[in-house]
Amino acid sequence: MAAPTPQLSVKEVLRELPVRRIWIAQMVSVFGDFLALFAIFAIVTFQLHGTPTQVSMIMVAFLLPLAVISPLAGVFVDKWNVKATMITSDVIRGLLVLTLIFVRDLNVIYATFFLLATVSAFFIPAQSVAVRTLAPANGLLSVNALMTQAVQGIMIISPGIAGLLVDGVGANACFIFDSISFFVSAGLVASLTIRREAAPASTEARSVLQSLGQGFQFIFTHAAISFVMIAMTAGMFAVRCFGALLSVYVRDVLVSNAKLFGLLNSLIGIGMILGSQVIRKFAQKTTHQLIVIYGLAGMGVSVLITAIFGMVASTAAGMLGLGFCVAFIMITAQTLIQRETPAPMLGRVSSSLMSLLAIAQVLAMLVAGPVAQFSGIRNLYFGSAAMLFAMALLGYTRIRRSEPAAAAAA
Repeated sequence: MAAPTPQLSVKEVLRELPVRRIWIAQMVSVFGDFLALFAIFAIVTFQLHGTPTQVSMIMVAFLLPLAVISPLAGVFVDKWNVKATMITSDVIRGLLVLTLIFVRDLNVIYATFFLLATVSAFFIPAQSVAVRTLAPANGLLSVNALMTQAVQGIMIISPGIAGLLVDGVGANACFIFDSISFFVSAGLVASLTIRREAAPASTEARSVLQSLGQGFQFIFTHAAISFVMIAMTAGMFAVRCFGALLSVYVRDVLVSNAKLFGLLNSLIGIGMILGSQVIRKFAQKTTHQLIVIYGLAGMGVSVLITAIFGMVASTAAGMLGLGFCVAFIMITAQTLIQRETPAPMLGRVSSSLMSLLAIAQVLAMLVAGPVAQFSGIRNLYFGSAAMLFAMALLGYTRIRRSEPAAAAAA
């Protein structure tokens, strides 16, 4: 039997010029996106004095196209020229984001983010194909890890920078930088040579829908996958309540400004990196499902601490704890899905799961805004904590009940 091919390290794949260029393109573009997103939250919250519902609608407008269009966008990307798709997407988004400089009307802001996300729904799978094509076969793992680490790092630094920019020179600087980042990305992509095998014959729309349906069916009929889906949905609900309405919490409860809002968001990213560093030790001592349950309970504690005390220090601790526990859920859930899903169905299940998570986030934001506006944002956080504790308890009870049956079967 042939020996396994040695895997390239991160340093080795960065020596590949095409890989380095697409990595830089992603970093620049994602950094610009985060600046623009946090700038919009700051404008709607602190300048337009938006209600919780109006603030949460920003994320609804951004997530809705990803929920509805993403699963089908990949089908078209498989037929289109990848390089042209990426460049066109970058140019369109670069022009769209410039409109945010001139408008302060909420409906126009929502429409702009809806269109931006719609175009992104085509760019994301095209970029995935490009990475597969450009990266050496034995370096794909390191390239994907490199791209993920870049996003995590940007998530940490961009909120704080956005808060300083908005507070210092105004939100328009964030929009200008985001627009420039798209054109820089398009230029870097244009310098690449992206070749791939010809796409298979076009698939009928009915076949695409049937394929998506099979993925949904597998998720809901597989006990472990359905449990992970519920856990991830509950986790995403809490994260979106914090992410989209944290600006309102900072304004109304902490009585502070956009600078603190950005710094608190950065703490979530720091917590996620810390969590990802220690999760291996937990995985050696317990099961994947128990790690997910611990993550849910830990998120509940973090949300509860934030809601009870209503101070900057307690909120900072809550942000760190939230990110730490989110890493437990997301990393473990992804590993469990990859292990339990049959290889021929992994693509369909993964895309279906992404769509369902986006839909769940949209629904969560539609509920969170009105609830916070009606009963207060702290009561919303209390409710979120209670939901997370309930999910953790149900999951723990489910595992305990299944242990006798597993022992009997053994």
